[in-house]
Amino acid sequence: MGLDSGDTAWILAATALVLLMTPGVGLFYGGMVRRKNALSTISLSFLALAIVSVQWVLFGYTLSFGSDVNGVIGGLEYTGLAGIGLEETGTIPHLGFVAFQLTFAAITLAILVSGMAERVRLSSFILFGFLWTTLVYDPLAHWVWGGGWLAELGALDFAGGTVVHISSGFSALAIAFVIGRRAGFGEHSMEPHSIPMTLIGSALLWFGWFGFNAGSALQANGLAANALIVTNTAASAGAIAWLLASWYHGKPSSLGMVSGAIAGLVAITPAAGFVDPLASIAIGAVAGIICYSAMLFRIGKGWDESLDAWAVHGIGGLWGAIATGIFAKESVGEYSGLIYGNVEQFIAQIIAAGSALVYAFAVTLILAKIIDMTVGLRVSEEEEYVGLDISQHGEKAYA
Repeated sequence: MGLDSGDTAWILAATALVLLMTPGVGLFYGGMVRRKNALSTISLSFLALAIVSVQWVLFGYTLSFGSDVNGVIGGLEYTGLAGIGLEETGTIPHLGFVAFQLTFAAITLAILVSGMAERVRLSSFILFGFLWTTLVYDPLAHWVWGGGWLAELGALDFAGGTVVHISSGFSALAIAFVIGRRAGFGEHSMEPHSIPMTLIGSALLWFGWFGFNAGSALQANGLAANALIVTNTAASAGAIAWLLASWYHGKPSSLGMVSGAIAGLVAITPAAGFVDPLASIAIGAVAGIICYSAMLFRIGKGWDESLDAWAVHGIGGLWGAIATGIFAKESVGEYSGLIYGNVEQFIAQIIAAGSALVYAFAVTLILAKIIDMTVGLRVSEEEEYVGLDISQHGEKAYA
């Protein structure tokens, strides 16, 4: 096809937008923890970016996008990015595609910080992050995007509902079960220390998500424009739906509103290149309601998945993957869904979502248990009491 300067400029800009989302997650989470853990929580997002950036160059990219090995994993021909130079893939530089996909892997690791916030050892997170990206994210990326068995099945995931959000959300729940509740959970107040910080983080996420979804078109074209408009519409519908649901149960909180926006963004992610704007309203609104309900369910069960990655990303991604199989419209992305008579696509989406859910949860559970039994996942009781800012970093967020 040949290199296209417009497509190249767009993919580089989209890469920068998605990169900004990872510290955005840090701020979103950082505002929701107690002030003694604010720096630690934000720092874990930056650390996730650093870990994945190195892992991706060494072998993460080749495991995800190398030549297919039995539908399960990529080959090793791109180890250390060997053989990747200034040549193009499609209409963009191969290195541009590498960088774009790197940012997806990085934010996925940052999202699952939710399951261990305020109690994880820094050294254990580094080990966990390196192994999790290799054992969970890379295989799932290959299954869906790298020519693996789910791609052969015909499963659709435009920008990461299955690969990014189902995997991170259900992995966060698994590690929360292993690491245990925070000391005093359910007994003492653990209110967010800075909701304005969380709102700033959500603004960065909403902004960066245009690169996340529209960038996944890999070209500056009409499909990218469609992805952008449905992304914004679903986020808005999700924000309104969560706000109204929380209002029904009490006060219409600003934190709930932005949580609903994130839920809408998550749900539209797998569908962004396959559905029209009207469908995105339904996808976003349903996401706001079911993710809010999932949060209430988690609270009722007493699960300390601290920052609700499971409720928002896990459940939202699950709904989005299934919704893609319902609302996909042939005039948008050349695929049709259930409401247009394509039962096979709907079934493929359920299989893809279910297999990603089970694989991510099971492997994360096993990995977390192994690390906990060997080097230990959790800080000591005294370190947790003092706060991770001081015990892990020797710093304070506020003088």
